Amino acid sequence: MTAIDLDARFDPRELRNALGRFATGIAVVAAHDAEGPMGVTVNSFSSVSLDPPLVLFSMARGLLSLPRFEKVEAYAVNILLEGQEAISNSFSRPGADKFAGVDWVKGVTGAPKLTPTLATFECVPYAHYDGGDHVIFVGRVVHLHVEDEGSPLLYFRGSYRLLATEKG
Repeated sequence: MTAIDLDARFDPRELRNALGRFATGIAVVAAHDAEGPMGVTVNSFSSVSLDPPLVLFSMARGLLSLPRFEKVEAYAVNILLEGQEAISNSFSRPGADKFAGVDWVKGVTGAPKLTPTLATFECVPYAHYDGGDHVIFVGRVVHLHVEDEGSPLLYFRGSYRLLATEKG
């Protein structure tokens, strides 16, 4: 058996470019605590388990709101719709009032539910894991809302993309 070189080096930009070949949807994870509502754009959202119902996302360790997110009792993962690039961009920037001009309501858990969205998963924290320069959040879905219409906001190779129409 050949030893695998775990110390292989490559340019971080090369890794980022390669990862960008995987098309992802865009979500805003939002929560509410004593300081008020907070939110951040993520594209690391994924299902984990149907029983129990678990989902995950990750946040960069340098994120200013990370310590607040690690302590919340609930959060909502809001799946953005095509055409919501401005919301994605707003929640990806530090500072400012990210909720200014964004329609939202408190969900069943008290977490901010953006409106409209393609789907919203309201979660309670299940686990946090070390993910290198990120923290991996696993949440237990306790409530969900799904829209029947709409297309997802997609991200591929460093820019927003449209879902191709179904071929006949």
